[in-house]
Amino acid sequence: MRLNEVSYSDARPVDGYGDDFFRIGGEVFKGATLTSVKGTGPWGGYDDEAALLALAPDVDVLFVGTGAEIAHIPAALRSALEDAGLGVEVMNSPAACRTYNVLLSEGRRIALAVLPV
Repeated sequence: MRLNEVSYSDARPVDGYGDDFFRIGGEVFKGATLTSVKGTGPWGGYDDEAALLALAPDVDVLFVGTGAEIAHIPAALRSALEDAGLGVEVMNSPAACRTYNVLLSEGRRIALAVLPV
């Protein structure tokens, strides 16, 4: 078996998650979290549209984790993000974290906005 070390350019991978926290690049963040090549920090949830729109110049696809269960995001938010040129993929937070890590390791221009599980 051949093992390859994964490197993650400037963005940081999700190392873990649990009740009301995400561990990203070795640092723990409480509550809803946004991470991209621009950095990692708290996210205000679906009402924090401005933080997501600010990603548009540097990100092609935004993964939105909706918590423990998959749910629709508000239609107006999805519309605003797509109008700004962001692809939006909605899934539960565990799946969003896994998908983000895989595509991050491939050097893709992605971001992750997740609600706690």
